[in-house]
Amino acid sequence: MKPWAPWVSLVARLVLGGVMLVAGALKVSDPETAAQAVRAYEILPPGLADPVGWGLPFLEIAIGLLLILGFGVRHTAAAAGVFMVVFIAAVASAWARGLAIDCGCFGGGGRVDPGQTKYLEEILRDVGLLVLAIWLCFRPASKFALESDPNTTTGDTAP
Repeated sequence: MKPWAPWVSLVARLVLGGVMLVAGALKVSDPETAAQAVRAYEILPPGLADPVGWGLPFLEIAIGLLLILGFGVRHTAAAAGVFMVVFIAAVASAWARGLAIDCGCFGGGGRVDPGQTKYLEEILRDVGLLVLAIWLCFRPASKFALESDPNTTTGDTAP
């Protein structure tokens, strides 16, 4: 393994984990607005949109904390990657269907004026985060992680 790879994985862990943690933390204090953001996508049935909106912030916080701490990195990064794929698909779907909504990624969400949408930026951001998640799935060993990956050699992790 390249000597710089654990450092890249550390940065990937902290960036992806930090984004997930902040996104969840900004939504967890206002669960009704988080549910409203999920409903605005008009993808899930109303009976499912509210529980997803209420539960999503807690999952984001858990994934973010696990990544930042470096515990179960490969599996946690895979979960974050699934989230990013779902988020990309949801935003692309809203864009393709002509909905004018705020993604609600960092709180807020719901209907906005058509000129206020930022679909391309949101998709590009999430693609970048997906790349970090994929990196971590293949190179989970990183510096300063609480848990080393048993599938790597001992030289790949921090002491």
